[in-house]
Amino acid sequence: MQEKSQVITDFRTHEKDTGSPEVQIALLSGRINNLTEHLQGNAKDVASRRGLLAMVSKRRRLLDYLKRKDEPRYQAVTKRLKLRR
Repeated sequence: MQEKSQVITDFRTHEKDTGSPEVQIALLSGRINNLTEHLQGNAKDVASRRGLLAMVSKRRRLLDYLKRKDEPRYQAVTKRLKLRR
């Protein structure tokens, strides 16, 4: 829970921001990274793999939205999270 609060404070755009695309993308990225590590040791966990694919898809949609609405914010988020090539 502390990690989640830290991510929110790092990526928020104003004082009470918890739902901006940047925050959502950062939170999803953390969950995706943790689940990826889990699946490396538990290859047969199909239910978790399905959840991972859903999270990756949601993050992709949020990134597409952000790129469409505000390109500089998109660039900043992808650079900070080291997403994309």
